[in-house]
Amino acid sequence: MAVDLSMPILIVDDYKTMLRIVHNLLKQIGFENIDEATDGSMALSKMRRKKYGLVISDWNMEPMTGYELLKEVRADAELKATPFIMVTAESKTDNVIAAKKAGVNNYIVKPFNAQTLKQKLVSVLGDF
Repeated sequence: MAVDLSMPILIVDDYKTMLRIVHNLLKQIGFENIDEATDGSMALSKMRRKKYGLVISDWNMEPMTGYELLKEVRADAELKATPFIMVTAESKTDNVIAAKKAGVNNYIVKPFNAQTLKQKLVSVLGDF
């Protein structure tokens, strides 16, 4: 089944430049319905108000990290099925293992480009 390019996507990052980069990459790929949050708690409240087809979250944020957000999402019956991609500058094996155990769908290490992002999206959402 083809991916719905109009589905809402939430990008979560405390660094505005990174939000803009990911937003622009998603637009290049063909997605239009993109919301942003600057930390995990803001993302969680947005997710409780609107159903997202995908969350792309940075790991390192304050006061709620992307990892804490992931654990909250997976513990919430309404949100737990939401596809979740973690983005981080650190490729530490421990972090990857922790994110996988917490239920992350995929993992992207910064820096990345549109092709890498699209490959990760295809692995999580299917072809488009």
